[in-house]
Formats: sequence, structure tokens, C-alpha cells
Amino acid sequence: MNAVHKTYEMDMCNGPVFSKLVIFSIPVILSGILQLLFNAADVIVVGHFAGSESLAAVGSTTSLINLLINLFIGLSVGANVLVAQTYGAQKYRDLEDTVQTAMMMAVVGGFILLAVGECLSGPILTLMGTPDNVLPLSAIYMKMYFLGMPATIVYNFGSAILRAVGDTKRPLYYLIAAGILNVSLNLFFVIGCHMGVAGVGLATSISQYVSATLIIRCLTHTDGPYRVDMKKLRIVPQKAALIAHVGIPAGLQGIVFSISNVLIQSSINSFGSTAMAGSTAASNIEGFVYNAMNGVYQTTLSFSSQNYGARKYGRMTKILIYCLGLVTLIGVVLGGGAYLMGRQLLRVYSSDLRVIEYGMLRLKYLCSVYFLCGLMDTMVGGIRGMGYSVMPMIVSLTGACLMRVVWIFTIFQVIHTLDILYLSYPVTWVITFLAHVVCYLMARRKLARKLAAAM
Repeated sequence: MNAVHKTYEMDMCNGPVFSKLVIFSIPVILSGILQLLFNAADVIVVGHFAGSESLAAVGSTTSLINLLINLFIGLSVGANVLVAQTYGAQKYRDLEDTVQTAMMMAVVGGFILLAVGECLSGPILTLMGTPDNVLPLSAIYMKMYFLGMPATIVYNFGSAILRAVGDTKRPLYYLIAAGILNVSLNLFFVIGCHMGVAGVGLATSISQYVSATLIIRCLTHTDGPYRVDMKKLRIVPQKAALIAHVGIPAGLQGIVFSISNVLIQSSINSFGSTAMAGSTAASNIEGFVYNAMNGVYQTTLSFSSQNYGARKYGRMTKILIYCLGLVTLIGVVLGGGAYLMGRQLLRVYSSDLRVIEYGMLRLKYLCSVYFLCGLMDTMVGGIRGMGYSVMPMIVSLTGACLMRVVWIFTIFQVIHTLDILYLSYPVTWVITFLAHVVCYLMARRKLARKLAAAM
């Protein structure tokens, strides 16, 4: 294997655990934070140069966009797990089939989402109760945003493949290049061309095609066993089924999470466009914390999967414990810091004092205890790394999503305040984390019995 490409990979199955976890996770965390930083540029430019209605329009689409793309993001998780397991087991023929299948699924999925987003965004936004003064702008933004959906899905699958073999640096480099372009195009389209939300959506789509092109070039030019051969792109049914086995439950979990978030967004919409704008600004700040913690989840997933494939089961417990410690530290420092500096940070998004007050209310209930969400997700990474995906899906859907929906239709209906609405997040995070701990212990016990039977 070419030494240049080899330096980007990481042996997750041997050597010190903690230092490798940190080295692997830092580029993933930076990628998440930078992606949010570039996305925040959309919101900042719109908020300052197109007004609070445009700011509300961009923010009101976030939960809907996540709802539509989460199935395919889940499939990229399945690709990550299967690639890491076959790479750890050194089954390179299986690895080749998995990579070709994953990228073909990404291409097909991206064009499906393009069609769905262009045709259904307007009607769904209407069903969400988006205010009349915001609805047309929201629909325009979504249609421009979804033009880049094929590239978005291809980039996510390509990044998942690279993370599975230990390469977290090159996806970061490609994201930086695309992000700088995104910010530049934002300023050009919104300030120079006066395109408003349409310009922000178009800038995002163009930058996504740049990042997808870079990651495809990387995967087609490597001489590693995970190389993508454009002439051999195909869907191998067996590999697609294995990817779907892990990916569909992960995607369905994301979809139902998004449905609960859509219901929460609809509830926020009932308080008017100012509350929507405040929630939008605050959720962007939260996003930096979440993406940093999600980097630890991705680390847990990749390391657990490779070690499971290599049958290094003892290292998996150590990996999970270290990752739970890391995610707690990140959540407490970044989440607490975001709340303490909330007013200053919110002023970056809007100078409207009412928007800032609404934003602080959200930060109070979410960011101050955001580490709980990180603990919940990290446990899921450890469980999925062993190939279990249905179990954490059921737990997450019951513990977080269903309880959140019940909360909206019961407690929130009685006490109709934003405080009560936002309180649903930390309550469901705690319950779901504890349930995931029980599930992980059950999965390890089942694995121990399987090993004992094989001896």
C-alpha cells in the first residue's frame, strides 16, 4: 500500500487506546464544528442582511431537512460499521464489495432526496404550521438547498468509509475548502446579488458539490483496499442487506427523532416569528456543542466496529469508558460555556433584544446539560459497533422520541410555555441514557455467552 495513503489510516486494534481515540476524534470534532460554523454563516448573513423573517425561514427548515435526509445518513452509519468490521478482520474482498455498494447507494439515495425535497418541501412546511410571512421564504430556501442533496449524501458516505479505516484528516481538509467557498458565495449572493435565502441555499449546494468531488477523487485515487472504482460501482445485494441491517434502524431512529423535533418546531412556531428566530439562533449555537460530542460518537462507532471485526473484545469496554469520559468533558466545557456566554454569542446572530431573550431561554434548558445527550449517543455508538442497531433504535424511539411526543400532547398542553417545551429534552436524555447502559450490558453478556459456546 502506498505510504502516503497509509499515513492517513490508523490501526485501531493495537497499541494505546486513549491517545489514538484523541488523535482520531480531534479531526472529526473539528469537522463537525467547522461544518456548523459554515452553516452558521448562512444564518448570520441572512439575519444581518435579509432580516428576522429570513432568519426564521432558514431556521424553521432545519428539523424538516433532518427528517428527510436521516434515513440515508443512517445508511452511511451502516456503511461505516460494515467497512470498519471487514477492514479490522482484513477481509479485503468483502471490503471492496462493501465500498462499491455503499457509494452506489449514496448516488441513488441522493437523487431520491433531490426529487422528494423539490416536490414536497412546500406542502410539509405548510403542515408544520409555518407562519404565512415565513412560508414562501422557507420553501425557496429548501428548494435551493436540496439541489445539492446528491453531493451531500455522497460526501457523507465517503467520509464514513474514510473514518472506518481511521482517516479523519482528509474529510476535514475537504470540508475546510468547501466551507470557505460556502461563506464566500453567501456574501456574494446575499450582499452582492441581493438573493436573500435563495442565495444562501444555492451557496450551500455549490459547496456541497465541491466537497463531494474532493472525496470521490480521494477514494478513486487511493491504492488501499477501500478504493472506489467508478467502473465497478454496483449494488451487491448481500452487502446492501448488511449495510441496511445496521443503517435502516439508525436512519429510522433519526427520522423519528426528527419527527419529534418537527413537532417541537411546530410548537415553537405557535409563539411567533420572534420566538422562532431566537430558537434558530440558539439551536445554531447548540449545534457546535452537539457536533463536537457527535465526534466522540463517531469515534466510538469506528473503534468499536474495527475491534469487533478483529475480535479484540476486551478493548471495546476500554474504548467505551474513555469515550464516555471524553464526551462528558466536551459537553460540560462547551455546553456550559455556550450558556454562560449566551448573550454575547446570540448577538452575533441578531441585535433584536427579544430574539436574544428567546434564545437564552433555549440555551438555559439545553446547553447547560448538553453532556447528557452526548452520553446517550456515545452509548449508542458502542452498541452499534457490535452490529446491534435495532435494540438502540427501539430504546431511543421509546425513551426520547415517544416520551417527547407524549410530553408535547400532555404536559405542554396544560402548561403552554417554552420553558416546559424545552424541559422535555434533558428529561428524555437521562431516561434514554440509562436504558442504553442496560442494553449495552445485555449485549456484552450475550457476546460472552456466544464466545463461551464457541470454545
